[in-house]
Amino acid sequence: MCKVIAICNQKGGVSKTTTTVNLGVGLVREGKKVLVIDADPQGNLSQSLGIMNPDELDVALPDIMEQIIMDKDVDVTEGIVQHEEGLDLMPCNINLSGVDVSLVNAMSREFVLKTYVESVRESYDYILIDCMPSLGMITVNSLTAADSVLIPVQAAYLPVKGLEQLITTICRVKKHLNPSIRFEGILISMLNARTNYANDIMELINEYYRDSIPIFESKIPFSVKASETSAAGVSIFSLDKKHPVAKAYEELTKEVIAHE
Repeated sequence: MCKVIAICNQKGGVSKTTTTVNLGVGLVREGKKVLVIDADPQGNLSQSLGIMNPDELDVALPDIMEQIIMDKDVDVTEGIVQHEEGLDLMPCNINLSGVDVSLVNAMSREFVLKTYVESVRESYDYILIDCMPSLGMITVNSLTAADSVLIPVQAAYLPVKGLEQLITTICRVKKHLNPSIRFEGILISMLNARTNYANDIMELINEYYRDSIPIFESKIPFSVKASETSAAGVSIFSLDKKHPVAKAYEELTKEVIAHE
């Protein structure tokens, strides 16, 4: 059975895309069939997986969503790109910003992405959705399509403070649009465990959320090398599989599989 995970936080720069890439490849390394969906008009996930000019693609997620809005038949394989590390990618580009506007007057506007996800679901073990850094209609579509939501949080005060608004949005989606969605967990990322500040933030997260939301045991350390993977168009496993970040994502992958 396929599991759909939205990787979501309205705060930018908290490793959503990095987590989507490395968790996706980590799952492939465990023998899983994986599709990652770029649901951000900036196309960062697409670029991180080697598509340097996503705006030049003939078919991407915005085109698929427009077809669904217009009630046209969709070829479920159209637009999907195979990455060298074994996972499939539905890329995205700036045209998704236009789709966001189109959704305002669309029938069942919160369910457009879910319609696509359901059409490809049987072909995969996992579908990961890299959400845009906002709580707008595209993100609501992503949460409506998902079985669970994984929340990367940088070990810093402002990203943690922003969790309250995100959790409120997820709870509203659960109440009105997607009753079965649950929290996959909070993932602490970009962690410098040698500082007292980071440790204080981790304690704060545990204090506020451990009774209501799972918190992953795996912590993703801060690393310049990990950020270099985006420019290379590959995962940390391809660049250096013995790197501490690779080990952390390996452990995260095992935790996610254990949640099955």
